[in-house]
Amino acid sequence: MRLLTDENFNGNILRGLMRRLPELDIVRAQDVGLMNTNDPDILEWAASEGRILLTHDVATITMYAYERVNRGLAMIGVVEVTAKAPIGNIIDDLELFICCSDPEEYEGQVLFIPFS
Repeated sequence: MRLLTDENFNGNILRGLMRRLPELDIVRAQDVGLMNTNDPDILEWAASEGRILLTHDVATITMYAYERVNRGLAMIGVVEVTAKAPIGNIIDDLELFICCSDPEEYEGQVLFIPFS
């Protein structure tokens, strides 16, 4: 599974996830030249690179993701991660999501984590 975090994604969650899954293919927006990039362009880059986007941005990303789907554009998937749940629970659910699913399952989908 190939993932992208947006620039405001919680670094503690990212580090915890990478400790558990050291072989995980994950990049941060700021590391691939997407710092201060608007949401539609982030989603376009994620689609062109075959990466599911991890974000805390429930305000706008979801709207743009579904807009892409409605326009018939590729939208590999978005995972909306709440910033209010305990970090350990979030990491557990992200690990479950990554290890127990296929990226193709999330084409055109928005998933909300944590599950519980």
